[in-house]
Amino acid sequence: MPPAFLEALAAVRRASCRREIHLQEIPAPARLAPYALALSADVHEPITRQSEHGTTPEPAEELATGRFVLLHDPAGTPLWDGTFRIVTYIRARMDSEMGNDTMLGSVAWTWLLDALNESGADYRQAGGTTTRVLSESYGILADRPETIDIELRASWTPGNQDVATHLEAWADMVCTFAGLPPLPSGVTALPHRRLS
Repeated sequence: MPPAFLEALAAVRRASCRREIHLQEIPAPARLAPYALALSADVHEPITRQSEHGTTPEPAEELATGRFVLLHDPAGTPLWDGTFRIVTYIRARMDSEMGNDTMLGSVAWTWLLDALNESGADYRQAGGTTTRVLSESYGILADRPETIDIELRASWTPGNQDVATHLEAWADMVCTFAGLPPLPSGVTALPHRRLS
């Protein structure tokens, strides 16, 4: 492997992401670049139910999911304007009020740029699309509630192979999509509780 890609992999291992996000390496796409690393991310919120018998844990509710792919082509490409490219995908369920807001796509794109800028990540050539997915059920499934998901597909070129800040910024953005508030370092969010 080229030294630049090994350095980028070391930076990924150094990244410090929020506790609420579960990262795991997955098979990387083989045709996009000679070298690649892919991570999946899931944000689950443990649900507890309070009853007269105490607190009972319930299955975790998925709040957001995503993919982070780091591509490296030592020859570089004009479209990337560099030898590295980060390609991402995030999906999260929105409440109906926010999901029906016509500005949701613009807001999702702003979340990406804000996360990168606030982390100090050096980037260029950012681009992407947002999609709102409305799901309605009929027939024997008609009792299911209408759902609205937001999806963001984006990519950008990191300024160097120190991609730790890019991964951390992206992980924070996944948490934003999940509806989790930003947290200062060392602070832990309280879990939501449902009362029965």
